[in-house]
Amino acid sequence: MENIVRSLTEKYFKSENIAAISVLDNRVIVTLQNIPEDKNAAEALKADILQSTAAQKVNIIFSYAKPVSNLNEEPQMWQIRNVKKIFAVASGKGGVGKSTTAVNLALALSSLGKKVAVFDADIYGPSIPTMLGFEGQPAISYDGKNFEPFEALGLQAMSIGSLIDRDTPIIWRGAKACGAIEQLLTEVNWGEIDIMIIDMPPGTGDIQITLSQRLKIDGAIIVSTPQDIALIDAVKGVNMFKKVNIDILGIVENMSYYICPKCGNRDEIFGYAGAKETAEKLGVKFLGEIPLNFAIRADADNGKPIVAAEPQSPYAQAYINIAKKLI
Repeated sequence: MENIVRSLTEKYFKSENIAAISVLDNRVIVTLQNIPEDKNAAEALKADILQSTAAQKVNIIFSYAKPVSNLNEEPQMWQIRNVKKIFAVASGKGGVGKSTTAVNLALALSSLGKKVAVFDADIYGPSIPTMLGFEGQPAISYDGKNFEPFEALGLQAMSIGSLIDRDTPIIWRGAKACGAIEQLLTEVNWGEIDIMIIDMPPGTGDIQITLSQRLKIDGAIIVSTPQDIALIDAVKGVNMFKKVNIDILGIVENMSYYICPKCGNRDEIFGYAGAKETAEKLGVKFLGEIPLNFAIRADADNGKPIVAAEPQSPYAQAYINIAKKLI
């Protein structure tokens, strides 16, 4: 089917603008790059694919509205002293549990003997201070030049959320937001760190591209739910990191299933095995499933995520199993 879809796509768009074609059972996702969005051509292509193949769902994604000519330039790299490895935890869209996954994976890596730092790059919606229990505490600088990281549950952490009131919106353009991230990353006394987990903002915008260009990121972890709409955006996230030559460590399926505490029945509320199938189609690793559970949400809201609060629970073990794969 993929060859048929490619042939049909080339009727409407140039071959160099076809970034990726993914066929996931009865769903086709065509990702186009470096061209303005053309809704009429997209609708015509969608109709052709539905008529010519067994596909029941077709999504046409325009990954960039204009050519991104600076992706292959050599910008000045940001230097973070004494940090051996940097993993980015990202998602194509918000609301899939990316920050919860980032924090619990950091705690899981720490429980396996690694010295771990967490950096909150989700500058417009910082949640790490709440999840790690240091919300409302001011950042400290002893020399007036560098911040001291927050120490929470065995982790080192820093977030823009510690420098502003929780109800104050950050209304910054991309350049200013990226400048703040650079300062918070490079002007912190991190100490000796084995692995830094960066909680990325959702999407594929200025901050993601800047971090990918300016940091030596050793790999990206994509978080998605099994839901179709989330998987479409997860594909965008994978393609973005591939575009800037960052390895994809794998995909984590969050809110994968729900087990009723009374009857033990398992429900796939958001769909079944969608992230696993997407990983297979994209040729990246599937790292594991995280169930939908009240305790995961409640523990994070209370400032002690489940890997720290209930380390022997099966939900904490799900994160620890993923951390072992990352190591």
